[in-house]
Amino acid sequence: MEARAVARYIRMSPQKVRRTIRLITGMPVKEARATLDLMPHRAARAIRRVMDSAAANAENNHDMEPDELWVKGAQVDAGPTLKRWRFASGGRVGMIRKRISHISVVLSDEEA
Repeated sequence: MEARAVARYIRMSPQKVRRTIRLITGMPVKEARATLDLMPHRAARAIRRVMDSAAANAENNHDMEPDELWVKGAQVDAGPTLKRWRFASGGRVGMIRKRISHISVVLSDEEA
C-alpha cells in the first residue's frame, strides 16, 4: 500500500531541491527524518513537511504504521517561473528567473 503527499508552488529552485531529495529516496522514514533534520539546506524543511504529511496520510487514510514506512519515491518537478528584470548600464536589461518547485513524496509499507 502507498500513501502520497504533494506540495506545489514552493519558491525554491528544483535543481537545489533535487540535490536534497536524492539522499532520502529508499530510506526508512525514521532515518530520512533524522537526515533531513541535520541538513543545512533550506529545501530540507520543505521536504520534511511533505514527508510528514504523507506519513499522516498513511496513518489516517490507510491504517498503516508510521514507524514501518519507507520512502518509495520522491520527485521534484519545475513549476512556473517568475520572470523579473535587472537593469544594467548602457540601457541593457537582464532577466532574473525565480524558479518554483512541486515536491511529491510516496511512502510505502514495503522496503523500497
